Amino acid sequence: MTEYKMFQGCTIGNRIPFLEASARKVFDKLGITTSEAAFSCCPDPVGFNSVDHESWLAMGARNLTIAEDEKKDIISLCNGCFQTLKMVNTELLHNEHEKSKVNKILGQIGREFKGTINVKHFVEVLHDIGAEKIKEMMSKELNGMKVACHTGCHYNRPSEIMQTDDPFKPKKLRAIVSATGAIPVDYEEETLCCGAGVGNAEEEPAMQVLANKLKSAKAAGAEALIVNCPACFQQFDTNQKKAEKLAGEAFNMPILYVTELLALAFGEKADDIGLKFHRTRTNQLLEKYNIA
Repeated sequence: MTEYKMFQGCTIGNRIPFLEASARKVFDKLGITTSEAAFSCCPDPVGFNSVDHESWLAMGARNLTIAEDEKKDIISLCNGCFQTLKMVNTELLHNEHEKSKVNKILGQIGREFKGTINVKHFVEVLHDIGAEKIKEMMSKELNGMKVACHTGCHYNRPSEIMQTDDPFKPKKLRAIVSATGAIPVDYEEETLCCGAGVGNAEEEPAMQVLANKLKSAKAAGAEALIVNCPACFQQFDTNQKKAEKLAGEAFNMPILYVTELLALAFGEKADDIGLKFHRTRTNQLLEKYNIA
């Protein structure tokens, strides 16, 4: 049985740990074995990388060497961590000059990047397990629940490196959602950014992007929005009220991590996976489909 090194990332561990709880319950049900490691921050694939590329490579490479020590691939619960670790792995595998510089830095702490492991996004792993296995574990059907899927930017871009999914029409998250009986709706803004990154510099444009996404999903008939990125989750869940104020309308759109959706379908109680900690209430949705 394959065992992965779990990389939950800083955001989930420090700010929204209930997402980790749902992931662990789902992984246990599906036979996905993980173990812990003394990982550091990934680090951030945008800001940190832009300021100091060499340090970004070295920090990412250190994380990779920890998994290399045990000859185990990494499974990431976070889009940003996944992007950093996969991009660092790819760059060092194909650039001997950068690899030499990074290994000189790592040598100071007795480490060396070899490039012997892979980095997987958890959606890839769930998709590879397949719909039939997911259905076997289900105790509650979510038939008829209309949802909007949002994979986020870092999940499959830059596509020539990430090679996770179709960058123009992602299919894997939709397939996982469909296995529960829920119905992914088509909406115009599905592949567009949630606006979280923009919010680090300008709040109003970020809230406008968010409002546009939520309007589009609501117009398509979505009753909830399904995500697989902690930054996107926080943008949709925490900032939804700000987007409503800007748009002048209420969205009341419950936000679920895909592992939360699966956990509910597997019979887990809402309180056991921390849905009470969501900012946007999920109560009506849970009651409608008898999954409270």
